[in-house]
Amino acid sequence: MNAWLLAIRPKTLPASISPIILANAMNWGPAFNWMIAILTLTTAFFLQIAVNFANDYFDFRSGVDTDQRLGPKRATQSGLISPGAMIKAIVFSLIIAMATSAYLIYLGGTPILILFIACVIGVIWYSGGPWPLASLGLGEVTVFLFFGWAAILGTQYLHQHELTPLSWWLGTQVGLISAAIMLVNNIRDILTDEPAGKRTLAVRLGLQKSISLYSILIITPFIMQTVYFLFSDKSFGAVIPFLTTPLMIRLLKRMPECEGESYNEQLAATAKFLLLFSLALSFSQLT
Repeated sequence: MNAWLLAIRPKTLPASISPIILANAMNWGPAFNWMIAILTLTTAFFLQIAVNFANDYFDFRSGVDTDQRLGPKRATQSGLISPGAMIKAIVFSLIIAMATSAYLIYLGGTPILILFIACVIGVIWYSGGPWPLASLGLGEVTVFLFFGWAAILGTQYLHQHELTPLSWWLGTQVGLISAAIMLVNNIRDILTDEPAGKRTLAVRLGLQKSISLYSILIITPFIMQTVYFLFSDKSFGAVIPFLTTPLMIRLLKRMPECEGESYNEQLAATAKFLLLFSLALSFSQLT
């Protein structure tokens, strides 16, 4: 069981549930659909588990994961889980996601079906296939699109059958922080990814530019929240996300000081920040 928990990577899971919590909070009201809320959370949860399993398997098969890797132990590479068992786990996770999304597809029709198919393709294409997205330096962009816009817009469409400017705005905020989580992961692995031919964005930019990009990804949602505060009619609620400012400052201070395995703590702290910021945004929408 510990091996599977390792492969699931619990510390990364806020990336999937945070935007869904926020998107459902946006639509709170007398006609709130609890079934949509539960199923969107469940589907996103198992899609992320599937992508984590797929990353574990494909990075093992491509030789990216080695004993020199600084990140948490990978289940397939370390021999804790066989490649065959990991493939079955990927399929099983996708089947559960498919089952939980069936009602959502029924409600949302073709747009939600297309979105779900794109998510499944993303699960495999992120680290698998002849041109993995991660190796093309598109990991952060992929995370932004799926854990930012797709999560928020898809859930908004299910509730309202329309998309609003606010859903794009909030999707951008949480998507940027989700991309920062991925960037920390890739900065940590620069020394092992580059020799293995995995050309992540961090490998392409180098350490210092990647750290600068991390700061931009973390700060920009606060700039956007300031704009929202100035022009929104929810002036009181719009203040709530600023309560996470101390954690944001701590992340920015620690990032340049990280080295080796300390990046693992930074990644977990960034994921925690995403969850807290998303919860704060959720409360701001409820006020």
